[in-house]
Amino acid sequence: MRAIVDREKCIGCGQCAEICPSVFEMVDDVAVVKTDPVPTDQEVACRQAADSCPVEGIVIVDEP
Repeated sequence: MRAIVDREKCIGCGQCAEICPSVFEMVDDVAVVKTDPVPTDQEVACRQAADSCPVEGIVIVDEP
């Protein structure tokens, strides 16, 4: 699974980094993905972070 942050949509709220700090971090007030692919043990938290994004700026891509 991969997580992709749309930098154009990101408003820098930091919720994703709070919910799933092993995958997301804030850089210059914009969320970035720091692990790609998402570690298996972080997939649930990563999906929660994406669902919590107030501007729907995180896309989750399930890979076979």
